[in-house]
Amino acid sequence: MSNNRTAGLPAYITEDADGSLSVDLVRGLKISGAKVTQLKLREPTLDDQLASQKVGENADAEVALIANLAEIAPEELRAAKMRDYARLQEALGFFYG
Repeated sequence: MSNNRTAGLPAYITEDADGSLSVDLVRGLKISGAKVTQLKLREPTLDDQLASQKVGENADAEVALIANLAEIAPEELRAAKMRDYARLQEALGFFYG
């Protein structure tokens, strides 16, 4: 799907038909014991944003929000290498753009 909002997406982020974003990871993550090299982030709702802010300040709230959108535990996301986390942050930013 290509439109003005996603035309600037890097090659490692693709928009799915349902509006979610699939993010290819550099190092991958262990999710429920299995290594994954791609995470799908569903588009956040206002309720997602408000719930993440209740978790804590800036970084903790962002981790909670990304984990929720990817439907993984925040503890699993905290094990991400910074290159992968930066890609997930970038994808999150496109939802706000």
